[in-house]
Amino acid sequence: MENIRVYSHSACLSKENGEGHPERKERLESILDSIQRIDDISIDLKEAPKAQNKDINLVHPQSYLEEIFEMIPSQGLVGVEKEPYADTLLCPDSKEAILRACGSGISASKDLMDGVSKRVFCAVRPPGHHAETNRVNGFCFLNNAAVAARYLQSNYDIKKIAIIDFDVHHGNGTQEIFYNDNSVLYGSIHQHPLFPGTGLESEIGAGNIFNAPIEAGTSSEEFLRVFNEKILVNVEHFEPEVIIISAGFDAHKRDPLATINLNSEDYFTMTQDIVGIANRHSKGRVISFLEGGYDLQALSESIQSHFKGLSA
Repeated sequence: MENIRVYSHSACLSKENGEGHPERKERLESILDSIQRIDDISIDLKEAPKAQNKDINLVHPQSYLEEIFEMIPSQGLVGVEKEPYADTLLCPDSKEAILRACGSGISASKDLMDGVSKRVFCAVRPPGHHAETNRVNGFCFLNNAAVAARYLQSNYDIKKIAIIDFDVHHGNGTQEIFYNDNSVLYGSIHQHPLFPGTGLESEIGAGNIFNAPIEAGTSSEEFLRVFNEKILVNVEHFEPEVIIISAGFDAHKRDPLATINLNSEDYFTMTQDIVGIANRHSKGRVISFLEGGYDLQALSESIQSHFKGLSA
């Protein structure tokens, strides 16, 4: 059974989105509380550092960073996107939360490559998989998983990385960043049609993009079948040296933002299958990032299942 290192930071709890917003600090509080109640897995909790500009710039240009941070208000909230999706918001404490969330993946990458830990979970917010190279989107500012991937490739002899995204929303940002780069496989299973509207099977990039859109009401059994046949089979064939997970828990049947019917235990099954591929091809190296998931009970239960799978 593998130990799991967890990166988080109190700054990630300070990011405010206003009353009634689904992406709220209670999500992370629920997850951290649930992690602390796991008693049969060795868990090492560490503070996430701030990401450095030079590492963020491997994905996002400095002008983009500056534009975001210049919009941060001294009080209240500022919407970054235009209608109809004006729900990606900046608050006075946003900068540190954004930098810590991204920095968690940098430290996780170092841990993997230095042999400190084979499994790392980044319990952070804001999430990242909707953030494109030059575009804030879907509660996301920096693409945490993409920055970690580019950091690994830039600082270590890592040539092939797989990013597996089981958030119920398609990770349009991650797809856009790696669309023409066959050194990174991106595989996403997601409800369609649903925000952000991308992620058709015909979107294949340089042969490195594998999308598995599923219909509203999809059962747990069907979800797992499609995940294996359209995502994991391709990841296995790719033989990645590191696997990164965009771990959204909003395909859960309790989640208010989608209508897929996963049970909490299904996250163990999916994660265990991913870890199996990592053990065969990636020296067991897995970094998992919190993305979506908006029902607190579902988050609490699903994260324990995810950790059980990660420790396999």
